[in-house]
Amino acid sequence: MDAVNSARARLRKYPVLVAQCRKTGTAYARCVIKSSNIKKDDCKSEFENFKNCLVNAAMKNKTRL
Repeated sequence: MDAVNSARARLRKYPVLVAQCRKTGTAYARCVIKSSNIKKDDCKSEFENFKNCLVNAAMKNKTRL
């Protein structure tokens, strides 16, 4: 049961992490939305920036993704 409780606590922090990365998240969302026929790797750089931001925010908040 400890694993479930720690997972729930970690999931509760996700909105904070996403909020801290709102600029890169917005850039990624704009890239995805602008094309009606998106293909793999069309928004790769935006996704990588968003992912790196989330990883860094998780480290700062002492949690993991």
